[in-house]
Parts: sequence; structure tokens; C-alpha cells
Amino acid sequence: METSPYHQPVLLHEVVEHLHIRPDGIYVDATFGGGGHSRAILAQLGPQGRLIVFDQDEDAWRNRIADDRVTFIRENFRHLHRFLKLHKALEADGILADLGVSSHQFDTGERGFSTRFDGNLDMRMDTRNALTAADILQTYPEKRLLQLFQDYGEVTNSRTLAKTIVQLRKAHPLRTISEFKSLIQPIVKGNPAKYLAQVFQALRIEVNDELGALKDLLIQAQQALKPGGRLAIITFHSLEDRLVKNYMKAGSFDTTDENPYSFETPAKLFRLVTKKPVTATAAELKANPRSRSAKLRVAEKI
Repeated sequence: METSPYHQPVLLHEVVEHLHIRPDGIYVDATFGGGGHSRAILAQLGPQGRLIVFDQDEDAWRNRIADDRVTFIRENFRHLHRFLKLHKALEADGILADLGVSSHQFDTGERGFSTRFDGNLDMRMDTRNALTAADILQTYPEKRLLQLFQDYGEVTNSRTLAKTIVQLRKAHPLRTISEFKSLIQPIVKGNPAKYLAQVFQALRIEVNDELGALKDLLIQAQQALKPGGRLAIITFHSLEDRLVKNYMKAGSFDTTDENPYSFETPAKLFRLVTKKPVTATAAELKANPRSRSAKLRVAEKI
């Protein structure tokens, strides 16, 4: 089956190559999306192989693959270990996560992910959760908004932005993308498209607790893999990439300076398969401009 137009999977060839897929192995696609990566993994599996896929998004669930070897779990990947245990799929041979927002999510205006459309300021990956982007803009105190735009969006004038939102939200509704955009239009710095993308990224990360979920995934993936099993993660911004890089390299989320006088070396959890992140080829960049910021890192459990 061809990749669906729902979402064009990035670094598809590179993912399949680096996972070293065994026909009878157990593999996990923690971010099913449009199923492009899943279908490519499935094509390499024999009748005994198993593929466990996670996606909390209802639209992704509707797009699931009908195949006896596939188990679809409609949950956030932060619950990876619990559900792999439940489905007797611990000791996995490979785990993949593509952390990008799917093209489908960006292109569905009413989901509120994209600055190109009008729609409710929603941004929930899982619509069963309560917190929306509108809730954050309407209720978070100024200090928390500042922190959010600074840390998650690296927005240049985060302080002005937070202050403006708090001042104007009393009199103005902040329910839709167009309402929000017109409200902050006077303080937009630099390229408006880039500025809004950074603001929306910050809100989306907060709504979905994306960095917290990624930390949970990394720790549990290490526990769920068999020795020699491979972990492949595709990130799309520096905040995610830093967490993945540090965890694969040192088993920790913080960069710690190695103390030359310390005799304790923390036990290594992984062997790096990719010393530097794998990025899209010129051909892929031309075919899918969204692959521009994708970085693939792969490590093998020791």
C-alpha cells in the first residue's frame, strides 16, 4: 500500500535502514500518524513479526492498518512500557518515534495547529484532554506565559508578548487563531510567519506536554528494548534534539561536564549508531520541504 497523502513520512529510507529490521522481530512505531513509517517496517516483517503502533490522535486511529501483525494503541507514547507489557511485547527489537506534527494535523484548520488557517485555538493532539491553547492564553499568569514563550518558542520579545496578552485578554476574546493574530499583530518582531510559528510551537508544546512525554518515552524505550535493540528518534526542533542527544549519549537529560577528578563513570545505556544526526537528502527536501528541520538519531541498547 502506498503512503497516504495524510502525512508524508520523513527520512523513510534512513529509518528502515538504521532499524536493522529482523523479519521475526517486535517493532514499535510510537507515532503512527499517517502510517508511512509503519507500512515500511511492516514490508520488512515476516509472518512472525509484530508491529505495535501508538497514536493518541483520533484521525490517525481512523487511518489504522488492517493487518494481524499490527496492534494499534490509541494512547500517548508516554505510556509505552505499560502497554507493551500488556501486549507481551517487551524486549522489543526496535522503537521509532517521529516527533513532528503530521501534515494532516497542520492542514486541518479546525485543529488549531497552523497559523495559515482560522480555527479554534485548540492544538490538542488528543482531543480527550481538557487543556487547549485558548485556555493557556486566557488563564496563565504573565510570568508563566513569559517562561513558556522563552523556553519553548525562543520568541525574541517574550516579555512584551506575555504582557500584551495579559493586558488585552480582559476585553478581547482569545478563542480563535485570527482573534489572537490580530491582537498581537502590533508587537510581531521580524518575519511574521517565523514569529507566529515560534509562538504556536510554544503553545503546542505546553498543551501536549511534549517535552515531558518525550522524557518518559526515552526512559521507557530503554527499558522496553532488548540488548542490541535500536531506538530511532526524529526531532524537528533543538529542544527535542538536545534531550534525545543527551539521553542517548549519557543516559541523562542534562549536559554534565565530565569531572576529570571523578572516579565514577555512569553506566552507558546506549551505543550511538549515528554519531551525528541524519538529515534529509536534496531529493527529499525538494519533494517534501517539511523535512528540512528533521534530524534522525539512532542508538543501540547495551
